[in-house]
Amino acid sequence: MYDVASVRADFPILSRQVNGKPLVYLDNGASAQKPQVVIDAMTRAYSYEYANVHRGLHYLSNLATEQYEAVRGKIARFLNADEREIIFTSGTTEGINLVSYGWAAPRLQAGDEIVLSILEHHANIVPWHFLRERQGVVLKWVDCDANGDLDPQAVLDAIGPRTKLVAVTHMSNVLGTVVDVTAICKGARDKGVPVMVDGSQAAVHIAVDVKTIGCDFYAITGHKLYGPSGSGAIFIRADRQAEMRPFMGGGDMIREVSRETITWNDPPMKFEAGTPGIVQQIGLGVALDYMTGLGMANIAARERSLRDYAQAKINGLNWLNVQGNSSTKGAIFSFTLEGAVHAHDISTVLDKRGIAVRAGTHCAMPLMEHMGVSATCRASFGLYNTEAEVDALISALELCRDLFS
Repeated sequence: MYDVASVRADFPILSRQVNGKPLVYLDNGASAQKPQVVIDAMTRAYSYEYANVHRGLHYLSNLATEQYEAVRGKIARFLNADEREIIFTSGTTEGINLVSYGWAAPRLQAGDEIVLSILEHHANIVPWHFLRERQGVVLKWVDCDANGDLDPQAVLDAIGPRTKLVAVTHMSNVLGTVVDVTAICKGARDKGVPVMVDGSQAAVHIAVDVKTIGCDFYAITGHKLYGPSGSGAIFIRADRQAEMRPFMGGGDMIREVSRETITWNDPPMKFEAGTPGIVQQIGLGVALDYMTGLGMANIAARERSLRDYAQAKINGLNWLNVQGNSSTKGAIFSFTLEGAVHAHDISTVLDKRGIAVRAGTHCAMPLMEHMGVSATCRASFGLYNTEAEVDALISALELCRDLFS
């Protein structure tokens, strides 16, 4: 593993105090903090190297284009994909909407089905609801079990003769459950059904190989990968790209425009209209360099150790109700306090101790309903968190119990 103290020194925000206490940042599932190298790279790009990409012949435009396009190669290596299969987006939400509008909408008719798991984030639900509302598409839901595990066979059993797509998360943002998307993709492929995988949570914690997984679409978002908000990408298999119409129209995605006709550019440019988030993507590329420099296997091992430490501590709190107990889960814990204590009240007490957690429905309302809770608190850990921060969380939760009992 790596030296956590050295890593923490790379993140300037971790040295600050909140409410007079050292910041304990446990909201990584929502958005991760940024290392100084990412901040420096973006500052340098804006200060000395900025120009629009793909459109100029001058030095700065060529430099910006070179740096921007280099990130496509970094993402391709990060996911083990071909560069032409990487579409830049502002994040996972845009990526899934691209698939919904560009691939699914022209192909699905009333009565056709999309299979979803109950674990999904709203970003992998709402775009399919659009098709339900506008085109009469049917959404078929597959529940997880009491531990939060999703049985791949249950997903495959939900596929019927009118199923046109399976949309599933790789890792639950609420429970931390890691889904066996490889088994799902293999079984779905045998039935001729493509699979959209939401990789927002998984890609930051475990190594991802889209070729091994066998998915058709795989979306990632930069702000969870220690990069800037407004950055991200989606892997779209080349044969699926050929079946898609553009999502947005404008510059870069066209080859020729006349009064009567337009011709599209080749992928990936076909799906990247307008001036992109140039500096945001450059920042994402540096963030990926930072993560791969530490080693994805090392990050995963470190977070497993932290998860196990936190799990052991939490197991001693019989008044804390933890949602989901999957054996595959990552370092994410969603919980409520016994009695009628609202998650927002718990979060407020923790915040007074400098501890940042998420409270609410976590953009996963169907899962909340399935679990029978209106809201939870969520502590989600990243590569820079420590056992001492777990101890601080436990101490603050004990204070909550004393205050609300």
